[in-house]
Amino acid sequence: MADMKAAMKNKDKVALRGIRAIKAALLLAKTDGTGEEMTSEKEIKIVQKMVKQRKDSLAIYKEQGRDDLAAVEEEEIAIISKYLPEQLSEEKIGEIVSEIIADLGAEGMKDMGKVMGVASKKLAGSADGKTLAAVVRQKLS
Repeated sequence: MADMKAAMKNKDKVALRGIRAIKAALLLAKTDGTGEEMTSEKEIKIVQKMVKQRKDSLAIYKEQGRDDLAAVEEEEIAIISKYLPEQLSEEKIGEIVSEIIADLGAEGMKDMGKVMGVASKKLAGSADGKTLAAVVRQKLS
């Protein structure tokens, strides 16, 4: 809320648009009717999903030569990403995945599901699923 007020005072339309999108998504999730309590992990997943959706849109806009719409998506990605925990590098993800593989005794691609399950929980919010899956696949090959 403080960031939204600051964006309003500074007349920063880009930041205001991104913050309002986050607020709307979180409010929608809180009132979705499931009765589940909103945890910080759930909030992070919602914000990660927002970034992923914008990255997907960005790729489509660039593919179609719509630089005007691509610029809007890039701006929103930059604003929304500020509210996510810092993302781990592929090296650090690789180290953690190697530890998980050793702990589970995983021996190949047949164990990818087990490794992904543990790694997803351990790295929630710190790594996106696409990168994590690629690193796990590489380590198990």
